[in-house]
Amino acid sequence: MVIKKIGLALGGGGAKGLAHIGVIKALLDAGIKIDYIAGTSMGALVGGWYAATGDIRALEDFIVHIKRNDIFPVKEIIKHKDGTLFKGESIADKLRKELKNIKIEDCKIPFAALATNAKNGDEVRLKTGDLVDAIRASTALPIVFAPVAIDGQLLMDGGLANPVPADVVKDMDAEYVIAVDVSSQWLMAPEELATTYDIYHIISNAFGIIEYQIAKIPLKSADLVLRPPVMSHSWIEFDKAQEIIKAGERELELNLKEIRRKTGYKKPSQTLAEKFLDFILNK
Repeated sequence: MVIKKIGLALGGGGAKGLAHIGVIKALLDAGIKIDYIAGTSMGALVGGWYAATGDIRALEDFIVHIKRNDIFPVKEIIKHKDGTLFKGESIADKLRKELKNIKIEDCKIPFAALATNAKNGDEVRLKTGDLVDAIRASTALPIVFAPVAIDGQLLMDGGLANPVPADVVKDMDAEYVIAVDVSSQWLMAPEELATTYDIYHIISNAFGIIEYQIAKIPLKSADLVLRPPVMSHSWIEFDKAQEIIKAGERELELNLKEIRRKTGYKKPSQTLAEKFLDFILNK
């Protein structure tokens, strides 16, 4: 059987998007190659890092050592007066130290970051240019982070135009598209929504509703949609990174048999020691 080229579409969702790290880890552990990646917001960060370096465990290590103040520095709230809370420079500087000045077109895996044109709302597919700038634009959530200027366009979070870019990775010639959707999980549980009225939760749920509705169309291009169970986590809960990553791993593992069946990837042959261990455990 011919092995199909696999495309990964990684959605936004703040800290919930760290589940993408687990999905990629589980695919690699299963011996399955990722041929194309498109990412929105946190999906652009995870997908861009892996596309550039091929080292998902280095990203995991980077993330688990990130503190909330690295992403949402209090000093920026005090200084920044242009209508947004943060410039986004703090986390961008940390990414720059790791990814240097790599260009998207030089990534090891073909990659596209999704952003939204702040002037007209159009979807913008970033396939060339500075990777860190593209990630910063794709993650520039309105009100929270300042928009980013690239090639004469003012760009903001890609989730407003294409929350889970399955159609984009399909256009990149992927033959089997795996979409990872945590965007719709911005939505609060009904019982929580019924008793919560503060501005943070209202804004969070509003973005969730928008992204959930917008994502329906591009998700039709996916052959498989994974929804790791991370709804109980907040979009700013980066201190729960390891739990969220593990949820992504488990979700992929639950669908591994289906992925192998549809893509032509066979289960690697077991060594004699592995066969013996299986025999002992299943005796």
